[in-house]
Amino acid sequence: MKKILALVLAAVLVLSAVSALAEEEKKTIRIMATPTPHVIILEHAKDAVKELGYELEIIEVTDYNIGNPATAAGEADVNYFQHLPFLNMYNETVEDGEKLVAAFGVHCEPYGIYPGTKKDLSEIAPGDKIAVTNDPSNETRALLLLQDAGLITLPEGANPDMSLQKEDIVETNGIEIFEMDAEKIPATLDDVAFAIINGNYVLEAGMTVRDDALFTEAESITGQTYVNYLVVRPENVDAPWLKALEQALATQEMKDFILQNESFKGGVIPTFEVPAAE
Repeated sequence: MKKILALVLAAVLVLSAVSALAEEEKKTIRIMATPTPHVIILEHAKDAVKELGYELEIIEVTDYNIGNPATAAGEADVNYFQHLPFLNMYNETVEDGEKLVAAFGVHCEPYGIYPGTKKDLSEIAPGDKIAVTNDPSNETRALLLLQDAGLITLPEGANPDMSLQKEDIVETNGIEIFEMDAEKIPATLDDVAFAIINGNYVLEAGMTVRDDALFTEAESITGQTYVNYLVVRPENVDAPWLKALEQALATQEMKDFILQNESFKGGVIPTFEVPAAE
């Protein structure tokens, strides 16, 4: 009996030591993010993260569909590219062990309608083509924006929690909706009358919400839904490294950086609260 108790005690001590060592060695935060503005914001936060005892390893991706499976599989500790409707739709498609949670809201990027072959929404005519993102949450977002702009009519009660597609449009007014991968839309502007483009791809295409959008979520009732979050596995919500990352981001200096960054040109709005101690 004494031998068994000794073995159990030894096993507990080994496991405790391994756990403590793992926590001690957790000095690098691997974060998966899309390029603009997410990677730019994270690069600016690196020094603040380092002052808190961690290195920030940024894994840059351009495909929205990579970040969540990679985070669930442990290839990244956290990701930063998505809003809640996108995360909710991902969670609906996977097993419980692969589900993720939103930990900290950082910013929003107002969606906008951008000119293609036509330069003003008043020029819209039957047969005109409008490009929209094809992933479920962002297509819903795009169609709601088109309705808010008065270009189409959706079913009564349509909202961001629904999964709307072009087939759900009640009245198209003769407009043709083209569903496309988000990153490909800016390249289609010579082929469509208008396009709805994600804020980060607007910036990458050399445009800005402030100067180029014809109608935005700032004028829309749905815009406040789409804050971009740090997203993690449930067991990491209270992890010290995540709290350090949140602390590095939620500063007045970071808020000023985002608002005054000339490359963002008003298309990135910080949504976090700066602690009173700031």
